Amino acid sequence: MPEDKIRVLMSKPGLDGHDRGAKVITRALRDAGMEVIYTGLRYTPEMIVEAAVQEDVDVIGLSILSGAHMSLVPRVLQLLKEARLDKIIVFVGGIIPDEDIPELKKSGVSAVYGPGTSTQTVVKDVRELVGSPSA
Repeated sequence: MPEDKIRVLMSKPGLDGHDRGAKVITRALRDAGMEVIYTGLRYTPEMIVEAAVQEDVDVIGLSILSGAHMSLVPRVLQLLKEARLDKIIVFVGGIIPDEDIPELKKSGVSAVYGPGTSTQTVVKDVRELVGSPSA
């Protein structure tokens, strides 16, 4: 049933203008049967959370290559918590230094993906995180 589909919001927060990775993940999740809304470039954390509310998503995927992940991601998580939407799963992909991953996960990020991560891994993880063996 369509209403059982996993709903994912993919976004590029901040000033980063490179979105190939976000588009690849968006396509892979769609091809796996998920409903994916891609916001496009240069969204603020506030815009991302507002879109998540409007689209009633299960998952938010953030693609960050700019190095601003330690300020943008915690802000998104804070806004989700304030909106009582901290049940929404958040994953991050991009150029994330290994030493930042534990802090991101501690703050509430469910998964962090670096360059070269297979799209099948992301699809499998999103399904597992949502608790759906198939989308």
